[in-house]
Amino acid sequence: MKKLLFLILCTTTLGLVSCKKDTIVNQTTPNRTFIYTIKPSSWTLNANKDTYTTILDIPEIDNITLDDEGVLVYITDPDNANVQKPLPHTFNFTAYSYEFTKGEIRVFIQNSDTDKLIPAAPTKPITAKVIIIPSDFQP
Repeated sequence: MKKLLFLILCTTTLGLVSCKKDTIVNQTTPNRTFIYTIKPSSWTLNANKDTYTTILDIPEIDNITLDDEGVLVYITDPDNANVQKPLPHTFNFTAYSYEFTKGEIRVFIQNSDTDKLIPAAPTKPITAKVIIIPSDFQP
């Protein structure tokens, strides 16, 4: 009986001693956030008079961003500066959208009502929040 108890004790001790704690460190790149104030004078109406456009210069948008990362754009609600709306978004027959290329984001305002071509231009500053989300490319 002593031999069996000793054997169980040795096996348990050996099992507990051989346990190893591994610390796993997550090394992800954090999101990058940029805040812009778009003045009413920053918007330009195109020749067809159906789209207002403004350009946000963001040199951080590079080829890696274009190929692998995600880009989100939020703007403040025209009626409530404490509320942010994700783009694309339609509000009171005004459609907000965006596209991005290397080094810039173009924000568009168009009228969602086909009877009226000229959209309403912003009359007060709009805050835009741009978030670049890194991603591991998996081919």
